[in-house]
Amino acid sequence: MEQFYYIYVLRSLNDGKNYTGYTKNLKLRFEQHCKGEVESTRNRRPLVLIYFEGCLNQQDATHREKYLKTHFGKMFLKNRLKQWSDESSNLI
Repeated sequence: MEQFYYIYVLRSLNDGKNYTGYTKNLKLRFEQHCKGEVESTRNRRPLVLIYFEGCLNQQDATHREKYLKTHFGKMFLKNRLKQWSDESSNLI
């Protein structure tokens, strides 16, 4: 079986904003974010994983990550996660 690269989106319960990244090891990377080991999200904890996708190679993952950070990518995520957003509004 091939190694996957994961694109993921975290939601900060502190400021309500999303963080998008990619990794080969989703579980480890999420733990690093939660422990404050990632500078870009250290002050935005607590975090919840709200979305992830798998890609078969790093190039596809980095392209997808870049897309999800664009205006159209954010609109895609908003529509894709509409049900989650409606249900989780009480968390923030």
